[in-house]
Amino acid sequence: MSHARRFLVVHGWQNHRPQGHWQRWLTETLRDAGEQVLYPQLPDPEMPSLETWKGVLRDELAMLGDGERIVICHSLGCLLWLAHAQDAGPEAVVDRVLLVCPPGPSTLPRELEDFYAGPFEAAAIHRSAREGVELVCTDADPWCPEGAATLYGRVLDLPVHVVEGAGHLSLDEGYGPWPAVERWALEGVLAEPVALPTAAPAPAPPVAPARVAA
Repeated sequence: MSHARRFLVVHGWQNHRPQGHWQRWLTETLRDAGEQVLYPQLPDPEMPSLETWKGVLRDELAMLGDGERIVICHSLGCLLWLAHAQDAGPEAVVDRVLLVCPPGPSTLPRELEDFYAGPFEAAAIHRSAREGVELVCTDADPWCPEGAATLYGRVLDLPVHVVEGAGHLSLDEGYGPWPAVERWALEGVLAEPVALPTAAPAPAPPVAPARVAA
């Protein structure tokens, strides 16, 4: 298999990879620059199964080949990575992982409780990526009232980048084109602060989690 750099983008709950979402923007931007990006539609996004999603995730990881492997997750996709890492074999190790706004267990409906089988084992998370796992979150995420910086960053000993007042870092908040995450994908560096582009629309008012696609 080719030794080229490859990316895997992992969406969250209820996400059908809409146009305009930062993950689709990132995928298209990287592909336009000649990068190889996998951005699968995970099955049954309205009512996902952890075991089914893990199976798809591992199939996608196998397709990344043996070059540089970079994974970028949003929302429930972050919990998928954390759950996967608990029992992943050495063949599933990647180079870098970015977790963006993992939800807290208090916001998960009963049907999705198995995605948060915490406490997660920090050592397993760190083993899942040779160069490290980083967390981007906000201080006002309706999907993580526990505070992701504490619940995941501090507990799992991850580098944390906090975006102030940016909700769930979703399309509703203007993400949208997000040059900072493109820079992380290409260079492994997140600018401080990890801010919205100046041309982005103003953040929308918070929406009740039950009605928001993750």
